[in-house]
Amino acid sequence: MKNWILKNKLYWIGAIVGAVAGYLYWKYVGCLTGTCSITSSPVNSTIYFALMGALLFGLFKKEQKQDKAIQPDETI
Repeated sequence: MKNWILKNKLYWIGAIVGAVAGYLYWKYVGCLTGTCSITSSPVNSTIYFALMGALLFGLFKKEQKQDKAIQPDETI
């Protein structure tokens, strides 16, 4: 379990940064009328921005190279 968390730490960092940004967006910008589905509630805003932050930071994760090379099929 600990190895999985360390392997995906970039996603976790992105989720935390996004959650903080979502809460701050709700607090300082928010929705004046209350009809906005995402920014009308601090919970919705925090979860949405956490998801977006994890996805954004996940773009920068480097792929691990596999040692095995794919050999073409020689039987025709």
